[in-house]
Amino acid sequence: MTNAFDTLQAGQQIDGTPFSPTRETIREFCEASLDFNPLHLDDEYMKGSFGRTSFGGIIMHGMNNFGVITKMLTDWLYPRGGVQRRLETRWKAPVKPGDTITPTATITVVQVTKKGRWATLDVQVSNQRGETIAVGEAMVEFPAVL
Repeated sequence: MTNAFDTLQAGQQIDGTPFSPTRETIREFCEASLDFNPLHLDDEYMKGSFGRTSFGGIIMHGMNNFGVITKMLTDWLYPRGGVQRRLETRWKAPVKPGDTITPTATITVVQVTKKGRWATLDVQVSNQRGETIAVGEAMVEFPAVL
């Protein structure tokens, strides 16, 4: 019997669910996370300049972006018997209300060690204009079936 781990190959792509934040979903994330930074709530504050950066309006939390990536990974992994072990990300551009972001991942390494069966994936989040919003790397495990 073939298991899901045996079907993994470097270069295989995983597609995530698109997410379109609104002012309301950003506010809900503020409330859920208890992070009321004016970056996410106050249009007047966001009219200002932050050094060399000008956002031009409120932006979504970076951790909300992290959640979009995690959802992609768990939606793919759990039905296949896998679990997420590590996720590192770097934010490249802000996400604003009205954007639609979509996470993807590409398997880069598949390996078996004495302690487990592992895959490493490059992750990326892009917006509706094809701009890269976030990049990172995930490590997932497919525990051995006894």
